[in-house]
Amino acid sequence: MGVLSEHFTLVNGVTIPKLGFGTWQTPNDGASAAVQSALRAGYTHIDTARGYENEAGVGAGIRASGLPRDAVFVTTKVPAQMKSYDEAKAAIARSLAELQMASVDLLLIHAPKPWPEMPDGPHPYFEENVAVWRALEEAYAAGQARSIGVSNFQIADIENVTAHCTVAPMANQIRFHIGYTQPDLVAYCQAHNILVEAYSPIGTGRLLGNATIAQVGEKYGKSVAQVCIRYALEKGTLPLPKSVHDAYIAANTDIDFELTPADMATLDALTE
Repeated sequence: MGVLSEHFTLVNGVTIPKLGFGTWQTPNDGASAAVQSALRAGYTHIDTARGYENEAGVGAGIRASGLPRDAVFVTTKVPAQMKSYDEAKAAIARSLAELQMASVDLLLIHAPKPWPEMPDGPHPYFEENVAVWRALEEAYAAGQARSIGVSNFQIADIENVTAHCTVAPMANQIRFHIGYTQPDLVAYCQAHNILVEAYSPIGTGRLLGNATIAQVGEKYGKSVAQVCIRYALEKGTLPLPKSVHDAYIAANTDIDFELTPADMATLDALTE
C-alpha cells in the first residue's frame, strides 16, 4: 500500500499516518460522504477543526465506515479566536461531543492569533496561548488527546509556549506547498522534534495550472496534484490534501514514486 501504510512517529511515540485527508471548506452535510470516500480509498488519517463546523459530519463518516475507532487517526483544533483557558476547555469538550469520541489522536491550537489578526496583528497573544496550551496539556493528561500541537505558529509563537509548558508541542500544521515552503520555520520544527504538517499542499488549487509542475509530472505519468503531494512528503512534511470528489480523493493517494534531485531542485526554484 506504499505511503498509505507508512507513518511518522511523534516525539511521544504515537504514530501518525504520513498522508492525511483534509476537510477544510467541506460543509458539515457533505463531510460524512467525503470522509467515507477517503477511508474507502485507504486514508486512515482525517483532519478537522472546530472552526470548520463539520466535526459532527466527520465523526458520522468515520462511524459509517465501519472501521474501529483506533483504526483512524483523528485531528481537531481549538478555534483561533478562543484565547483563554476556559474557552479552550469548553471548545475541547464540544469537539469531542460533536465527533462523538472519547478522545482525538492530535489536538492543535488552530492559530496563534484570532483570524482577523493573522498573520501580522500587533498583539502576539503570548500569555493567552500559554493559557490555551495549559488546557491542551490537561486534555493530554486526561487521555482526551493522544498528542498535542499547534497550527500556523511561527518560531516566536512556539518558543513562547515551550518556555512555559510541561509538554512541548509535537506537531505544527502550517501552510506549505511548492512556492511557499517556509524553510526557516520547517527547519526549526524538524530540529526540535516537531512534526510539520502541510496543509494546502496544492496551494488551494492555485498550482493546478502551473506548467512547470505539469512538465515534471509528465515524466512520471503523474498529475500536478500528485507531484505537489509527493513534493511535500519528500520535504519531510505530512501533506493534508482535500477534495469532495471520489476520483480526486483516490488519485491523491497514488503517490508512490520518487522525484529526482533535479526535479526537486526545479520545484524548489518556483516562487508563489
